[in-house]
Amino acid sequence: MSEQDVNKISMLGLAHVGDAVYELLYRSKLCSDGHSSVAELHRLTVAFVRAESQAEAAYKITPLLSPEELSVYKRGRNAKVNSVPHSANIGQYHAATGLESLFGWLYLLGRTGRINELFAVITGGDSDAS
Repeated sequence: MSEQDVNKISMLGLAHVGDAVYELLYRSKLCSDGHSSVAELHRLTVAFVRAESQAEAAYKITPLLSPEELSVYKRGRNAKVNSVPHSANIGQYHAATGLESLFGWLYLLGRTGRINELFAVITGGDSDAS
């Protein structure tokens, strides 16, 4: 998609896409790390993609973001949400929404290399971890 088209999508729309991208990255990483039990894969995936963990991930990468990426993150973080899961506080949920918005924006722009770089920082792995 063109940047103009991507920028027409709401922040919560970008977060919707970014949530799927982020979860797929973690699912792929867990499988490539050798986890094979379906129950274990599910448990670990949920642990890594829940709002609290995504908020921690956001705090790790925000110092590394370009001004444009930081703007997308902040707009996503500040988006009005209607509900917050019981397991997260509002600040964590907003940070997670910002992270998801950023990943959705990068994905729709085709910037998968940048997604992999940021995911590597989050997971402490190399930039090919996807």
